[in-house]
Amino acid sequence: MKFLAVHPGPLMYTKVFLRLEPLGLELVATAAEQAGHEVKMIDLQAETHQDYFRMINRWKPDVIGFSCNYLANVPEIIDLAKATKEKLPNSFIFVGGHSASFIAHEFLEQAGGAIACVLKGEGEAMIAPLLNAIKQGHRAILQVPGVVTLDGQGPPPIFVENLDDITANRNLLRHRRRYFIGVLDPCASIEFSRGCPWDCVFCSAWTFYGRSYRVKSTESIVAELEQIKEPGIFIVDDVAFVQAKHGFEIGEAIARKGIKKNYYLETRGDVLLRNTDVFRFWKTLGLKYMFLGVEAIDEEGLKKFRKRVTLSKNFEALECARSLGITVAINIIADPDWDKERFETIRQWCLEIPEIVNISVNTPYPGTEIWRTESRQLTTRDYRLFDIQHAVLPTKLPLNEFYEELVKTQQVLNKKHLGMKALKATAKIAARHLLKGQTNFVKMLWKFNSVYDPKLLLADHEKPVTYEIYLPPKPEEKVDRNTLFIHTPAGRQGRAIDNSTEAFVDETRMGSNV
Repeated sequence: MKFLAVHPGPLMYTKVFLRLEPLGLELVATAAEQAGHEVKMIDLQAETHQDYFRMINRWKPDVIGFSCNYLANVPEIIDLAKATKEKLPNSFIFVGGHSASFIAHEFLEQAGGAIACVLKGEGEAMIAPLLNAIKQGHRAILQVPGVVTLDGQGPPPIFVENLDDITANRNLLRHRRRYFIGVLDPCASIEFSRGCPWDCVFCSAWTFYGRSYRVKSTESIVAELEQIKEPGIFIVDDVAFVQAKHGFEIGEAIARKGIKKNYYLETRGDVLLRNTDVFRFWKTLGLKYMFLGVEAIDEEGLKKFRKRVTLSKNFEALECARSLGITVAINIIADPDWDKERFETIRQWCLEIPEIVNISVNTPYPGTEIWRTESRQLTTRDYRLFDIQHAVLPTKLPLNEFYEELVKTQQVLNKKHLGMKALKATAKIAARHLLKGQTNFVKMLWKFNSVYDPKLLLADHEKPVTYEIYLPPKPEEKVDRNTLFIHTPAGRQGRAIDNSTEAFVDETRMGSNV
């Protein structure tokens, strides 16, 4: 069969700071290709809707699969699915991905028949059975794990049996040089592990993966790195180097092979402190940039988000990263109940530290615990606003003032790390990029003000709502956490110890199996 894999367009943050290779969809497309199907990909972060329609008109795929990892992409995907169905009425259209897995029935209902099914969970494990079942008809489709249709669903989704079995065919993307993150331009993505052993209330990684944590083998990772041409590598793991042994083994193998790359990764402050030697070793291998999910600068905020790390440990982790010579970006979650004084406190703190500070807005997402506890308070149900840059819960300040304070706070990042000041600081890097025809990083330096504007944010609320988020049933006094999961919960395997704010992870219980 002819299968077209489609990644939707960019969100606010990705219009400025990054454009990442859609590795998850690449893996799904590769699994379909390995099963004998003819496969193409298009990424609407790097191409246009006109490119998409030109492709389907010329190639006429039998099956179109959309990736939906973010709620804000739901309207775009539904509109494209409806338009595609008009042009190719016999095509089979489905949606998969992180967010789609948590809103499967709602997605299908609002698509009005344009989308045949949602494939929940890890698509790589189920794409081949789904494509084979499509040939056989509706009854066979309902036997595929993870499938949800308007009139039934298949067995529960299954995991990829072994992460070593899936390596992306990186020739499927047509514009690889358009991917970047900060100064890493161009930049490819790679996966060392999958899942997260923590259970923060604002995050759905642990509910999507059923509390599991799996790792790829060192041999598989190094073989993949040897095939990647880009000089920059973004490690997509939710928390990098949870297992010190795994991190050392990969690094030692990279050193033996003489692989030279620049790396960007995400981790937690407590993991950095516990496994400092791993990160120090990786600094010698090319680790340049690190993202730390600090989330709050007070103990109350950390407790609210259930980060299971103390404030002092987070600050200690920042000092540790500085001592290693690694450039750090951190995230702070702006709560809708912040007032002007709180925003000013955050701004002053951001100005006092050298790190790059990103401000996101506390947003209930399906699959998170705060979705169960706070979604009844939503002030909007417009999917487009669920991008962690808009306020969808009641704000203490009038909404226009909230956005003014939010953007004023985000402007700290712009003044410190973008524009002419950043260009002067990175002149040699920028020159090297330009000489190679890479303009992503340089263009990024000037985009902030055109994207982050209080008037634009407020105007987004005034646009007609096309598709609305459905609210979950009213929660009981205590959240039934088992209702959150896509995959069957794996108990305490691979989880942080609940009683410990140090979030010590028992590595002997976190192997490569679910």
